[in-house]
Amino acid sequence: MHFVETFRELQDEAAEWRRYLHQNPELGYGVHNTASFVAEKLASFGINHIETGIAETGIVALIHGEGGDGPAIGLRADMDALPVREASNKPWSSQTLGRMHACGHDGHTAMLLGAAKYLAKTRNFKGSVALIFQPAEEDGLGGQRMVEEGIMDRFEIGQVFGMHNAPGLEVGKFAICDGPAAAALDEFDIVVKGRGGHAASPHLTIDPVVIGALIIVGLQTLISRGTDPLESLVVSVTKLEAGTAYNIIPEYVQISGTVRSLKSELRDYAERQIRKCAEGISQGYGAEIEFKHRRLEPSMVNHKEATHMAIKAACRLVGSESVNDKKRPSMGAEDFAYMLQARPGSYINLGNGQTAALHNPAYDFNDEALPYGIGYWVTLVETALPV
Repeated sequence: MHFVETFRELQDEAAEWRRYLHQNPELGYGVHNTASFVAEKLASFGINHIETGIAETGIVALIHGEGGDGPAIGLRADMDALPVREASNKPWSSQTLGRMHACGHDGHTAMLLGAAKYLAKTRNFKGSVALIFQPAEEDGLGGQRMVEEGIMDRFEIGQVFGMHNAPGLEVGKFAICDGPAAAALDEFDIVVKGRGGHAASPHLTIDPVVIGALIIVGLQTLISRGTDPLESLVVSVTKLEAGTAYNIIPEYVQISGTVRSLKSELRDYAERQIRKCAEGISQGYGAEIEFKHRRLEPSMVNHKEATHMAIKAACRLVGSESVNDKKRPSMGAEDFAYMLQARPGSYINLGNGQTAALHNPAYDFNDEALPYGIGYWVTLVETALPV
């Protein structure tokens, strides 16, 4: 059994790595400097099986334990930043205007590097650990691409685990749940085609602005009157594009938004009913629509046995009183879902303290959380792959 103090010796060094990455944020698949930094650190730890260029800039490195042959488990950290202008006022703030690590991926990368350094030195486990450093979590489905490029088979990964920091959760605490842990994410576009004209003669037009407004209101009833209130479904209209002048009723209006769901039947229902709602209202007023619906990320579902393993590891590290194993699912999306479709595993949240929210310009990863994240990874490996 480990205690967090075991890993505090790595905190200062991991904080240096984290702050360097924070100062030098990169987006999507373009995390070239970040990937080079990670690969150099891994090599300096004595890890000699490092594969780069997976999903363009992703990395997988293998550490073999000294306890003999056995299964391999994957540990995943995301590396990309966000197109956000930083307002944290930290000494290590982003040096690139309009980009920042507003979701803590700098901390995730630093924690997995810290665990890599410890595990490469001790190797107190049986089998092997695949360290997965993923690009493009935020908007590029990098997790899907890494799976499609065969990392699970190539590195013989039997189980895979993820971790994300959680503002509002006390440092030193963990939260996790069995089953659906994050929502599926879909996007939709509705183009309402009417007949434009002069704003002084609306009777000669088919006004897509009014029809679009009715559609937006109508979509609100899909959940409040069409689904069980105890089920989780969120339909959000997030963009409305219409018109070019005060005195012109436009030809068309575009309505765009997202759908988030935890169950496949609700996902199907939302796609079907959004189209029906838009078509019915538009036809009633003499307009037509174009409808596009894109399924981006599946629901992220934690597997039962792997989740129990993760809970056991977290409890060994910080005690059961600091582990919430009944966390409520998030309606946010996470492309680690693709890895959990490919292999059993689980995803846990790590306390970041009372910091600004994720994706907020004032956010900063809390370096006090580093030894807990490093310790969790190490303890998980030694729990899952005991000698």
